[in-house]
Amino acid sequence: MTAARLGLSMLCMQLSIGAVNDVADVELDQVAKPGKPIPAGLLSMRVARGWAVVTAGLALALAAPSGIGAIAVATAAMGLGYLYDLRLSRTALSWLPLSLALPLVPIFGWLGVAGGVPATLLAIVPAAVLAGAALILGNGLVDLERDKLAGKGTLPVRLGRNSAWATHAVLFGAAVAVAFVSAPGPAALDATDGPPGILGIIRMLGLPLGALLVAAGTALVAAAGPGTRERGWELEGVGTLVLGVCWLAGAAVASGGGAVG
Repeated sequence: MTAARLGLSMLCMQLSIGAVNDVADVELDQVAKPGKPIPAGLLSMRVARGWAVVTAGLALALAAPSGIGAIAVATAAMGLGYLYDLRLSRTALSWLPLSLALPLVPIFGWLGVAGGVPATLLAIVPAAVLAGAALILGNGLVDLERDKLAGKGTLPVRLGRNSAWATHAVLFGAAVAVAFVSAPGPAALDATDGPPGILGIIRMLGLPLGALLVAAGTALVAAAGPGTRERGWELEGVGTLVLGVCWLAGAAVASGGGAVG
């Protein structure tokens, strides 16, 4: 039940951030994406703003039973999302909020369930920062034509498609490498009191699968068509999620439960 509550809290955070993003970008969407709910007249600005407030409140309310630490992490994560929506999405620093926010996701989950953060979890932070920056660059490549038309000074616009793609590919490569190097390996899993079981199997099979999905998505993001690039970016996101979940599965098996903070 705790994991489900925290998962729902995270979903509400994403819904609130997404609503604020749609409100902030409504003028751009009227030109580039007129089929979205607000430009299409399916949703009013007032309702969208109300939805953003309600879902933010729900996110914090669902985090509250896990203590002040979980509330603080949730607040920080939403704050970074709003910073992207309202200030940085149109600038060369658009990569910064997600690269800082992505490491907060596993911290929020573990803190909410266990009340502390094990030292082993801190090793995934560099990979999460790299992957967050890569995902934002990939998203900027998906919207490259729209952002150019709107005059957005995002990093992909400034760097150009080829340089931006190469940078985001290098960042993803580094993130995957750090995830593999820092993840508890077979020796650590074998050193536990019992067999690794399902979590150990998820760790051993999932990391290569996540890396494969990220690689396939990165290749698609190099395509000329924005639709194909968007599918590639979505695949990168799924691969990043798989990597994170499987890394955490290994950490859960190998961790002795010593929390820091």
